[in-house]
Amino acid sequence: MSEKEKTHFGYKEVDKDAKAGLVADVFHSVAARYDLMNDLMSGGIHRIWKRFTIEVSGVRVGHSVLDIAGGTGDLAARFVDIVGPSGRVVLADINDSMLQVGRDKLLDTGRLGNIEFVQADGQCLPFPDDSFDCITIAFGLRNVTDKDAALRDMHRVLKPGGRLLVLEFSKPQNELLGRAYDAYSFNVLPLMGRLVANDSESYQYLAESIRVHPDQETLKEMMEDAGFGRCEYHNMTGGIVALHKGVKG
Repeated sequence: MSEKEKTHFGYKEVDKDAKAGLVADVFHSVAARYDLMNDLMSGGIHRIWKRFTIEVSGVRVGHSVLDIAGGTGDLAARFVDIVGPSGRVVLADINDSMLQVGRDKLLDTGRLGNIEFVQADGQCLPFPDDSFDCITIAFGLRNVTDKDAALRDMHRVLKPGGRLLVLEFSKPQNELLGRAYDAYSFNVLPLMGRLVANDSESYQYLAESIRVHPDQETLKEMMEDAGFGRCEYHNMTGGIVALHKGVKG
């Protein structure tokens, strides 16, 4: 019998077919406090990163948008306003707890007219070829087991000329900033998780998952290998976060 393929879950090495379940446990645990923790962890800066993503998306009235790992709906809510009644927004997440929080949040703001909620795995999207003008995935790609497969499937469901935007933690460009960021990630984040969400382990995983995620140039090459053209990235907050963009030819 062949040995099972391995992948990273944070710094741990786990069976590839076990990672999705482990990640699901993390997000079931943090879903209720996800938005609060995002604000606390980033000092609210995540809202600026997401606003820039919206600006780069080029989404207009009537467009179809897929937000993968859309969680609590920050990007989806803004896209609903932009595409208008003639457009379509799909908020997809593999985790039903996160999807429920997102649905409740958008319901509270009255934005349910042209939005669909789909529980879906980013590696195997349940949509036909050439379905969307834009796909976004914010702080979700690092949790995907097979990132190359996910990028290829995103390419498949984009319309020709459509854009993929990947907003993700990345590699700080300054050594001093990198050291400070490491100290914050491995000391403050788990403590904050324990105090606010009663869950330090999930935030320990968060810090570790960022460190094993591909750096800026590697992710750009992965997008090119998946078929995307005109790939580029924008570093934000000194490279702590990067926004990658690719276009389907």
